[in-house]
Amino acid sequence: MVVKGTLKGFDSVTYKATVQVDGSIGYFLTGVPVSRGIPSLEMVGGRTVAVLFFSPDNPDDAMVTGVF
Repeated sequence: MVVKGTLKGFDSVTYKATVQVDGSIGYFLTGVPVSRGIPSLEMVGGRTVAVLFFSPDNPDDAMVTGVF
């Protein structure tokens, strides 16, 4: 399942992000792996991201796959 979210933070060393999924107020996913195909310069707070959930019942099993 792919959902839209807002990038709240990005660590270019670990290549992990903090994301607020659209529709969730005050709930953030932390330590979300980011595709290495996305340049770190594109990972600016406030941008919209696509988050792929590999397992719909496990929010820790996700990856940022796009930014727009």
